[in-house]
Amino acid sequence: MSSPMGPVFSVQHIPFSYAGSWFGISPVIAEETYAEHLHLVSHQTGLHAVLMLVPVRAGAEVETTVSASPSLLAWTDDRGRVELAYETVDTVRLRGHGLGMTIRAAQATLTPFSGTYFYQDPVDGAHVFTDYGTGRRYRVTVLVGTATGTGVQILGTGERGINVDDDEPWEVVIEEYDTARPPYRSHLTFEQVIKDAEAEFTGFLEAMAPWRGPQTPAAELAAYVLWSATVRPAGFVTRPAVLMSKHWMDKVWSWDHCFNALALADGLPELAWHQFRVAFDHQDPAGALPDSITHSEVLYNFVKPPIHGWTLRQLRRRLRHVDVTELAATYEALARWTRFWLDARRAPGEQLPHYQHGNDSGWDNATTFEPERVVQSADLAAFLVLQLRELADLAAALGRDGDAIRWTATAEEIRAAMLNRLWQGERFAARSPTTGRTWTSESLLDLMAITLGDDLPATMREALATRIRTHLTAFGAATEQPASPHYEADGYWRGPIWAPSTVLIEDGLRRAGYTDLADDISTRFRRLCERSGFAENFDAHTGIGLRDRAYTWTASAYLILAAAHIKRSAATAA
Repeated sequence: MSSPMGPVFSVQHIPFSYAGSWFGISPVIAEETYAEHLHLVSHQTGLHAVLMLVPVRAGAEVETTVSASPSLLAWTDDRGRVELAYETVDTVRLRGHGLGMTIRAAQATLTPFSGTYFYQDPVDGAHVFTDYGTGRRYRVTVLVGTATGTGVQILGTGERGINVDDDEPWEVVIEEYDTARPPYRSHLTFEQVIKDAEAEFTGFLEAMAPWRGPQTPAAELAAYVLWSATVRPAGFVTRPAVLMSKHWMDKVWSWDHCFNALALADGLPELAWHQFRVAFDHQDPAGALPDSITHSEVLYNFVKPPIHGWTLRQLRRRLRHVDVTELAATYEALARWTRFWLDARRAPGEQLPHYQHGNDSGWDNATTFEPERVVQSADLAAFLVLQLRELADLAAALGRDGDAIRWTATAEEIRAAMLNRLWQGERFAARSPTTGRTWTSESLLDLMAITLGDDLPATMREALATRIRTHLTAFGAATEQPASPHYEADGYWRGPIWAPSTVLIEDGLRRAGYTDLADDISTRFRRLCERSGFAENFDAHTGIGLRDRAYTWTASAYLILAAAHIKRSAATAA
């Protein structure tokens, strides 16, 4: 049997998967729902637990220890071991000795519209599960050993599956496919399958984090989180895409993808560019980006904040080359996205755009939106100014000088309106576009205009930096001021530390001249990830990971900040 290579991790926190695959092996079978046993969980047409994997001996369930590395998953006890490895994006191999395995349908009941039908294919003798949830088939072929089918062709309720005996060494393969494929054949040994998977992950790791070392101990695991959450194009996902997670947050949201693009930019520019462009593939006629994209669903009921100009500016500095034709198409898409905010999200007589709900900001329940949900806010204005300035630069680079002048003028208009309408002496306020009413909150969102950096007046930069300091805990910047009566330890955007706010604020502070504070925030967040992994968010006081525990923008934030830290350290030492 094999020894794992690469970072070792808990499948309770991070699914075992493979770049390009739409399924993983995980105990997470629904939102915040953990099963006793590991399952093959597919993300085609949604999150669906398809097959339950149960280690057995003499037909009885056995308690085992589960271990995982990027290339190998294993169940072990003192008498036996089962291993699982990906051969391809849709095929896994399993082998065992001294320990058997029951592979059975996760749902016991089959109806005309739900559940899993199970039969033995007379073509090659393989057992096949055909699943209503995913609309796909899962074929189990025995390569070595003996296996018995249970519940073959039964309807209604009952156990359906294949039991692999532990009397002798055995090996089986499981494939996910649509309707049909030739009987399984492979010339690869199990050991070669493991080595190939190791090579795939190692190549990804070397490309995106060649700078890793003792100062960045979580870099390898962060890279695995991104690599394993990547899916091949299918359904509405038009490009190779990094999902937010292969737990229940199995979508691409239209701002999350920006942070994944930045993390990939230096070493994997083509994949990074796909991450940036994937949301624009579903831009609607009004110019809006969708709220989210999954395999079988695109949602437009909300949008996400226009951080894409900020992102593109950084990408253009880091990518070795962007084709002029592609850059021109991106310019047009970004211009349409910007005009959406200028045309559809500015009330008559108003210069500032507005959010229709906290969900539009990405900070769903932030206290900025407590008094009202339809809000003009400084973060939105700041993002739009950055986007307008990037459009002006792009237009100039493409020889569209008239456009460049117009974008610059609009940026100045939005910036002036933000300073005149929303600044209240020591802080920015939120404002109703219908009544003109203003209010303030203790949300970190009210301070996100720091992303303008040195494009803000010095007094404003100082005031924002001072208030940001009051949000700091040992682990970083809490999204609600910790002394606020609205602070909640697990309050989503009302307290926990999040990756995107950290990256945006760190960058803004650095460009505003507050490098010591930016360094401090970077250090605290990196230490948090090294301590608690890559959760969706974190308790600001304890550092405990919250919600989805394998979140890619968190891993990307760590990699972005770690790479920049190493680069600055090297420059200082030179």
